[in-house]
Amino acid sequence: MSVKIVALYAASNALFNIFLASRVSSFRRSEKVSIGVGSSKPLEIAVRTHANNAEFVPLALVLILIAELMGGVAWGLHLAGGGLLLGRALHAFGMPKRAPNFWRVGGTALTWTVIGCTSLWLLLLHGVP
Repeated sequence: MSVKIVALYAASNALFNIFLASRVSSFRRSEKVSIGVGSSKPLEIAVRTHANNAEFVPLALVLILIAELMGGVAWGLHLAGGGLLLGRALHAFGMPKRAPNFWRVGGTALTWTVIGCTSLWLLLLHGVP
């Protein structure tokens, strides 16, 4: 069975994660902090943005992968994968801004919605009433 759809979103999210990690490295160099965040607020925000992405993306991708393996329809897989990538981008854009803000809250809500809806979809694909 093909997993081309989840591969697209796994690769896209991996590249986005590398982008976030590179921002952490850049702040570490400019702030001269090799471990932790020191007293740098921008570095702390970059570290948390990257970590938050790394916390949520694997779970969502596993759920999307299982849905694809179970025969989930392509449009649903693209909706989940695209929603995940968009949610993560919105969250990252909103992190440096004063909280709460539309971007951060919207990105979190979209990410959680993808995880929740894909979980429910898997239960339906499994045959749980």
